[in-house]
Order: sequence, then C-alpha cells, then structure tokens
Amino acid sequence: QVQLVESGGGLVQAGGSLRLSCAASGRIFSINTMGWYRQAPGKQRELVAAITSGGLTNYADSVKGRFTISRDNAKNSVNLQMNSLKPEDTAVYYCNFAFGSAYYPSGNWGQGTQVTVSS
Repeated sequence: QVQLVESGGGLVQAGGSLRLSCAASGRIFSINTMGWYRQAPGKQRELVAAITSGGLTNYADSVKGRFTISRDNAKNSVNLQMNSLKPEDTAVYYCNFAFGSAYYPSGNWGQGTQVTVSS
C-alpha cells in the first residue's frame, strides 16, 4: 500500500523560510514524477511544484524564484524549500505522484502539513 508522509510545516513570519519533506513507500519512487500541492481554506488544491524522475522541475508562477523542489531517490523522498514566504502561501501542503503533462495527482493523499505565514 502506498503511503505518503509529509512533514516540516509550521508557523513562520512573512519573509521566512521552511523546508518540507515527503517520504514515500509502497511504490517504485524513482521512476515517478512527484509533485507538491497545496490547499488554502476555501480554495481548490493546486500544484505548487513538480519534479520528474530525471530532475526536471516545474513551478507555479506564484512561487517561481522562491520555492525549490528536489528529490532523493535513494531515500524515496521529495523536498520543498520555501523561501521569502508570503501570507498567501498559507495552506496545507501535500505531496503526491504526478501523472502526465498536467501533473495530475495520481496517488492517495497523505495527511499533509500545515504552513501558516503571518504578516
């Protein structure tokens, strides 16, 4: 059974940084594109960043230049370094396997990790 466990969220002031981590198990990790997604209160879940098995990355316009996605295939993990955080980055952040050119989330969701940015 596939499991995705996110960690690293917290409360931070605007301009601060956080590093999120996601550990995956139960599925061949290294061949999959992975994505970080977020859902703010009252809004739909959206893609934040994605990384292919070969390390190619894609970012939402709202986080370009501030967030960096990376992966460690040996550890079955994907990370999201978030710098220059803004209050509008406040959301629950999730990782998932990402399918196709639209990075459609294709696995079961984990519990997510809450990121709260105060102004």
